[in-house]
Amino acid sequence: MEGLTHFNKEGRATMVDVSDKAITTRTATACATVKLNENTYKLVREGKMKKGDVLAVAQVAGIMAAKKTPDIIPMCHPIALTKVDISYEMDDEKSTIYIESTTKCKGETGVEMEALTAASACALTIYDMCKAIQRDIEISDIHLLTKSGGKSGDYNYKGE
Repeated sequence: MEGLTHFNKEGRATMVDVSDKAITTRTATACATVKLNENTYKLVREGKMKKGDVLAVAQVAGIMAAKKTPDIIPMCHPIALTKVDISYEMDDEKSTIYIESTTKCKGETGVEMEALTAASACALTIYDMCKAIQRDIEISDIHLLTKSGGKSGDYNYKGE
């Protein structure tokens, strides 16, 4: 288990000790994609879903999820987030919603998991609010786009 930071000397999972790390400003942006059929997309876009404003509810769900990340991801440290933002890009031709979540803190550990959790919860909430009229909704491409701060430095996704 040498070199792996999430295991103790017995090879069991442990939460990493970050008490000696420098407090720095840390940011992360993650994304997710939700593909709907044309009818569902139109209802979401026009705010006509029976359950309410899908994008507004999903945005709040993403923010709440970021704040609860250590409650659902076992080895995440509870951190004091200073920012959580969710934004959407709507693709009318592909009936697709692109989600971006950005998280920020001043602390000893990064906020990548919070950004990923926010994007995921946002996508899942869109699914939940639309599933009554469409079951084959596709959630995909959940990944980290950027991160900054900390000892390991910056990261920028190099995909498409």
